[in-house]
Amino acid sequence: MNHLGIEVKLANTPKYDPGFIPMGVFNREFLKLATKPIAICVERGDGLRTVHKTKITGNNHEADRYFVERMVKFLLWARGGYKVIICGDEGVATYIKEAFSSTGKYAFDNVTMARVYERPFEVHSLPLEETPQENEQSKPVGGKTTGCRIGFDAGGSDRKVSAVIDGEAVFSEEVVWHPKITPDPDYHFEGIVSAMKTAASKMPRVDSIGVSSAGIYINNRTMIASLFLKVSPEDFEAKVKDIYIRAAKEIGDVPLAVVNDGDVTALAGAMEFKDTNVLGIAMGTSEAAGYVDENCQIKGWLNELAFAPVDASPNAMQDEWSGDIGCGVKYFSQDGVIKLAMKAGITFKDEMSPGEKLKQVQEMMKELKHKEMIQDIYRSVGCYLGHTLPYYWDMYGFKHVLLLGRVMSGEGGNIILDVAKKVIAEEYAGYSFNMHTPDERARRVGQSVAAASL
Repeated sequence: MNHLGIEVKLANTPKYDPGFIPMGVFNREFLKLATKPIAICVERGDGLRTVHKTKITGNNHEADRYFVERMVKFLLWARGGYKVIICGDEGVATYIKEAFSSTGKYAFDNVTMARVYERPFEVHSLPLEETPQENEQSKPVGGKTTGCRIGFDAGGSDRKVSAVIDGEAVFSEEVVWHPKITPDPDYHFEGIVSAMKTAASKMPRVDSIGVSSAGIYINNRTMIASLFLKVSPEDFEAKVKDIYIRAAKEIGDVPLAVVNDGDVTALAGAMEFKDTNVLGIAMGTSEAAGYVDENCQIKGWLNELAFAPVDASPNAMQDEWSGDIGCGVKYFSQDGVIKLAMKAGITFKDEMSPGEKLKQVQEMMKELKHKEMIQDIYRSVGCYLGHTLPYYWDMYGFKHVLLLGRVMSGEGGNIILDVAKKVIAEEYAGYSFNMHTPDERARRVGQSVAAASL
């Protein structure tokens, strides 16, 4: 496959998406032709910044712009930031400034980052020799087990809650709900409070509440989250920003911690296999990711890999929220399975929710006449994953990957894992990390139990 003059060859391709071009492989082949050093700096406030040093060709301008824009996109969603500084190429910097303007190709990224960090989004240019110094920091998270704790996991298809006493889950439940298609924030609030009150009723008291929720949270406040996709901006400001703070007050005056569900996934992994340097990926309604470092601390990064590009194909599927193509959400979530199922010829009723469509695919696995086709769908997801994890490793350097979520449930999850391992072994020599899936129950409610330790 050739894209922008960059030739990409794969030994393993997804059966139902043969045009897939792994972003990491595209970058690898591009960098073989690159000789001009540049640096990309992303700053997220308080002087904290990530600096990514790389190269461009300097003569294949279309490929240079594409490579840098996708790298900026990845850094913004993996690390977070309101300011981007391109160091070493004025022309590329000018292009990035326009592409990421409030009216440009990546207006969604501009507006979202401005909203998250509550300040205008900026793009600047500097000479290479004036590249800012990287400045990262970590902070402890989780690991608290004493006392009576509630752990709540807000998924897009179901919500999970656990009552945990001295580190042992004495009660867990899952309840189906539909937050992503509901515009009334009172629906969300009542569901959250109901779950918390149920867990509280199973313990003699409540000492703390930990929440694992998709989205971006600062000081327990909701800055942006797909769970509230249909809620109006006015209702979001009035009822969603402090929704977990208000819900916790219904239980009592107890400490509350709200953390992105990806970071809780990583924490769950660190707790399970008693090690550090863990990337957690929850493949459910969306792709939630999180990372705990070698000290089992979080970096304050966004880790919103759902919006980070993983496919360089110009024909990649579009994410309806961000408007971009080739982003992780359409590969490592129930949307990814549904996309492949439709390419395989499976039809769904219009009124079905994404969760119901995934369940239909999972049920079809049990039918002999459909089994091979459904297995090929999961093999395709495994191929995506096998090509993408080394790309993630280049940016995180993790020792372990923990895979959770509805997509990883049952036989399909085992197929995904097996194929991903095969792809990495055959095409990515030198990459060394461990891939884990917990037992079936932990795959479904492990995040709520880990959230209780926040």
